[in-house]
Amino acid sequence: MSEDSTYVGMDVHRKTIAISMLRPGSSQAVEWQIPHESSAVGRLIRKLRRERPVRCCYEAGPLGYTLKRDFDRSDLPCIVVAPSLIPVRHGDRIKTDRRDARKLSELLRADLLTAVQPPTESEEAVRDLCRCREDAQLDLARARHRLNKFLVRRGRFFNEGYAWSQSHRTWLHKQQFEHDADRAVFEDYLLVVEQGEARVAALDEQLEDICQTAPYRDAVGALRCFRGIATVTAVAIVAELHDLRRFASAPRLMAYLGLVPSEYSSGGKRRLGAITRAGNRHVRRLLVETAWHYRHKPAVGVQLRKRRLGQPPEIIALADKAQRRLCRRYRRMVMRKKHHNTIVVAIARELVGYLWETLRIVAPART
Repeated sequence: MSEDSTYVGMDVHRKTIAISMLRPGSSQAVEWQIPHESSAVGRLIRKLRRERPVRCCYEAGPLGYTLKRDFDRSDLPCIVVAPSLIPVRHGDRIKTDRRDARKLSELLRADLLTAVQPPTESEEAVRDLCRCREDAQLDLARARHRLNKFLVRRGRFFNEGYAWSQSHRTWLHKQQFEHDADRAVFEDYLLVVEQGEARVAALDEQLEDICQTAPYRDAVGALRCFRGIATVTAVAIVAELHDLRRFASAPRLMAYLGLVPSEYSSGGKRRLGAITRAGNRHVRRLLVETAWHYRHKPAVGVQLRKRRLGQPPEIIALADKAQRRLCRRYRRMVMRKKHHNTIVVAIARELVGYLWETLRIVAPART
């Protein structure tokens, strides 16, 4: 880092922003606090312009990237810092907004902070749509559970097929209750389930429309060539990763997704633990769910064949190679008596390498 620059750390909250500024050649920080309002942020930006050259930072969090975009529009360098990678002094037991801001400015000057890659506004919109669909699916599952548990408490059991099949729905609509209160509860629970299904279907249509547009068309189409990855999973992976070029290798992407083992090695002893679970949990969950498909023998079913229509031959060949290798590895680990969860996570980690190679081929660099 340049000694001639001014370094600004900001501890950002919904109502206030604590600021610490280190000027060149000074070890004493200038500290103040402003309300988190557009007018106050504008005055802060004008003040920092007079301190050029200046570098700013704040932690990533629930407030998103609005503040960074305000700084970018004013041509002021500002990075968003990964909170989990900020160095921590174990003996420091006092935490305040002022101290956090000063710590950020000092670490920024020492070049000890790790910046995250923020999505563009359009990428963030698609990512939030994918997460909205995920939330809607969870709400639907909860609504179905409530309805099923109510029916179980009333001694109503469906044993004639799969739950939520057409026969199950027909059976639901035939249920009759003696008490008005039971009837009201059943109808309300069933209405919530039907509304949830309509909500998920509407969001699926929105995602389908997005998949037909650039820059998602090619990447989603390529990922759909893999077994266990349909439209919703493919677009969610692309939206969450948003700029694959920031990962120089597949192992770096594996580490970003938290699928690599934790390690505590010292004194010549190497100890590996559970996966780190760092990084993006949304993609990690999708990949683990996808990995379960590779316990079956390699095959190309009707739906997978339809998804592959019109896709590049090299992508299809890569997907077939992944299917054969991952299935073979799954069976080998089963023979070694590994726990099934350990096996699936290992398959998901190796699948990341194939997906990284696929997206590297089809996904263009961000402009």
